[in-house]
Amino acid sequence: MRDDPTLQRLLREIAAGDQSALRALYDLTAPKLFGIVLRIQRDRSLAEDVLQDVYLKVWQAAGSYAPENGRPLPWLCAIARNRAIDGVRRKSEVQGPVHEDGEDWLERLADPRSSEGALLDRDALRVCLGRLDATQAECVMLAYCEGWSREELARRHDKPVNTIKTWLHRTLASLKGCLEGAR
Repeated sequence: MRDDPTLQRLLREIAAGDQSALRALYDLTAPKLFGIVLRIQRDRSLAEDVLQDVYLKVWQAAGSYAPENGRPLPWLCAIARNRAIDGVRRKSEVQGPVHEDGEDWLERLADPRSSEGALLDRDALRVCLGRLDATQAECVMLAYCEGWSREELARRHDKPVNTIKTWLHRTLASLKGCLEGAR
């Protein structure tokens, strides 16, 4: 979906209050935005709710879209990503803090339809994560399973963003090496 003029026109029409333009935008972009939301949210029914929230936000914010600041699809994708992350955060606030041992994240990574090989991969991931520095492992899990930004991780750990970037890079490299050794 790279039809920028169409998306820009629809956003202008939405900003003017045209509900049919919102429907047309939904028809063109919902599959892409739902995929983004579902990768972050993981629960299909919650992801559907978040997608509704995305289009409500688009309805409210369409007038703030400025083509000179970027293409429309990345703007829409950013709204979807942010709404999905907000949903995950609200859910974790209700459920309480994330376990330090990473159990909740690992269980969430498991697909109930997965094969025995995928379960072995999950077990290998658990072993490899256990070999890492706990803080750095938590950063990787929060970044890649919960959608936290580097800036958010830097605030949480009171570290510079560049330190967090280095931690993420090195931790992923360590995980990759460990997982390759487990095969």
